[in-house]
Amino acid sequence: MSEQEKTYAKAVQDFLAEAEEIIEQLGSELTDLSDMAEQNDLNPDVLNSIFRGAHSLKGLAGMFGFNDVAELAHNMENLLDTLRLGKVLLTQQIMSVLFGSHELLSALVRHLAGGENRSMTSEISACVTKINACLTPSETRSVAGGQETCEIPVHIREALTEYEDHRLADNLAKGKTLFVIHTSFDLTTFDTELSAVTDVLKRCGEVVSTLPSVGENIETTIDFEILFGSNKTLDELTAAVGRDAVTVTRLGSRSGSDGLDATQKMVHEPATARVADEASLALVGIRQESALSPPAVRLPAADDQLITAKSMSRTVRVDIGKLDELMNIVGELVLANSTIADISIKMRNEGFSRISIELAKAAKGLDRKLSDLQKGVMEIRMIPVGQLYEKMSRIVRKISREQDKRVELKFHGADTELDKLIIEDISDPMMHIIRNAIDHGIESRDVRVSRGKAEKGTISISSFQKGNHVVIEIDDDGGGIDVDRVKNKALQKGLISDIRTVSDRDALDFIFLPGFSTNETVSEVSGRGVGMDVVKNNISAISGMVDVHTRVGEGTRFIITLPITLAIIKALIISCAGRVYALPITSVLESLLLSEKDILTVERKEVVQLRETTLPLLRLDHYFELSRTAEAPKECYVVVVGIAEKRLGIVVDDLVCQQDIVIKPLGESCKRFRGVSGAADLGDQRTILVLDINGIINETMRSGG
Repeated sequence: MSEQEKTYAKAVQDFLAEAEEIIEQLGSELTDLSDMAEQNDLNPDVLNSIFRGAHSLKGLAGMFGFNDVAELAHNMENLLDTLRLGKVLLTQQIMSVLFGSHELLSALVRHLAGGENRSMTSEISACVTKINACLTPSETRSVAGGQETCEIPVHIREALTEYEDHRLADNLAKGKTLFVIHTSFDLTTFDTELSAVTDVLKRCGEVVSTLPSVGENIETTIDFEILFGSNKTLDELTAAVGRDAVTVTRLGSRSGSDGLDATQKMVHEPATARVADEASLALVGIRQESALSPPAVRLPAADDQLITAKSMSRTVRVDIGKLDELMNIVGELVLANSTIADISIKMRNEGFSRISIELAKAAKGLDRKLSDLQKGVMEIRMIPVGQLYEKMSRIVRKISREQDKRVELKFHGADTELDKLIIEDISDPMMHIIRNAIDHGIESRDVRVSRGKAEKGTISISSFQKGNHVVIEIDDDGGGIDVDRVKNKALQKGLISDIRTVSDRDALDFIFLPGFSTNETVSEVSGRGVGMDVVKNNISAISGMVDVHTRVGEGTRFIITLPITLAIIKALIISCAGRVYALPITSVLESLLLSEKDILTVERKEVVQLRETTLPLLRLDHYFELSRTAEAPKECYVVVVGIAEKRLGIVVDDLVCQQDIVIKPLGESCKRFRGVSGAADLGDQRTILVLDINGIINETMRSGG
């Protein structure tokens, strides 16, 4: 590949990353816009932000020749612009078209990222047709008529754009009071000061237009006139702005129905009226000056005149693949350091005591630095679970609309952090769970009302850290899972021979089997028996576990337990029948040294009594069918492992050591091997297998040991 081709390929990757961010932001803002449509309370800033996002995506896609993305974004932009100008009214039908356009944009960018050449011309054409059908103008309020009822200065009225005309008419139609706010700023700081004042005003109403104006000293200051609509009174607005060097003129109605003068000027307010906002405005350098005297002229200091090319942003976008490579290098360094520590021990045993001591000190110092480096790289990889919540919110809205159900989504613990790759891998399983919750769990409106429930169903997603794991819980207040129905279905499929021998808890595990579904009808959402087995397999692939609790008529809770990261982990190195394995330390609870007489047999299953509880045992050599070249030791170690509420004792010959390892995938050809999640190097030229604790526990519990 030539340098030019490499440069273009990198530019395309940057485009895809930028496009993904824009589409994520569009999805979040469309969700907010949908809420506003339901409440008939449109925030123009949100609509403008969505419009700018579609415009940016169109420009970026056109620059790189991705015409399909550019065309769809362009048509979406047209619809959004028509909404901005008030030519059509925001309805749920239009929201449905916008959501559909967003989903198609996501699919197009995903295909580009995956290198797929699949044509989506027909889908784009159908979407554009729907967009064009929404562009028929609705009856809008008369802009001219609205302006005539207010004493808007001619120079302001003539400077308004078509969009600002519409926003003015909308403010008048809502009965808001109009103000013209005249303020003056120093030329060196006007950008930050104007932004701060605008932010304060937006909390009180809507900034319709901001126009530059001629001030008293054009050499050192710049003035602005802000046309502003609000339900606040003049006194309330004065206290909110909290700035002396400003004049506020109220534009009165010609009828004078409210009894106020058409024009009032802001004068000195008591200090107590400005306390609330003075502190926040001071943070961005807004000066407090007298409105009764001209603003003081401040000559810029020498430092203010310096021109800088520094970027204001202190963030860098990094490909996750580079972080993976960096983490692998850190892992190799950790292994090399372990080798150095082992060499120092061997040297001490062979009589090189002084040199071995120095080498051991150096190894310990390197170990501390490597720990800091490992922690730093890990922090870069960690992202809040809240980013995943935004995706789930869009899915809930889409499915609930298709099912004609009202569903409210609640979030808790959005700040909980997980490894970026684990977040990506958990997205599809969570989507399947939520789809099933809406389709199977949440009842129809009529059924909910007849059962004494609120018409709107609720799905709650919460996450929290528990030790070295993160727990994600998905609750719904629907009808729950009919366990008896699950048992009968299992009986029909020949999975069990007698319903009475299966507990309710064990029966719930059947829903994770391939092809298992209690739904008699097949819909676009569910009923094919595809989904829950994918959930379990995907979660197991990242060393996680999923559990389910349900109560008929009250709802269902899915509990997903995940490791915080899979990059570098601490592991317990064990040996059994001459083989060496690694157990992730996050799953190890404790270890016991037992003799054969301590092991009991109950119903042909080996168990041990542990603090008044019965712990099932698994002999690792039996599980892997290992042949022994020597007699098994009379005493054995039992490593107690557990994930969530499940516990198991693994019987091994010896506990070798505890060590940091980097888990390497085995590849597609080795995925069929049960009980193994990957491989790891020990640093002494040995490669060992890493045990899949989740898979071993589930298989043992299901088979009864």
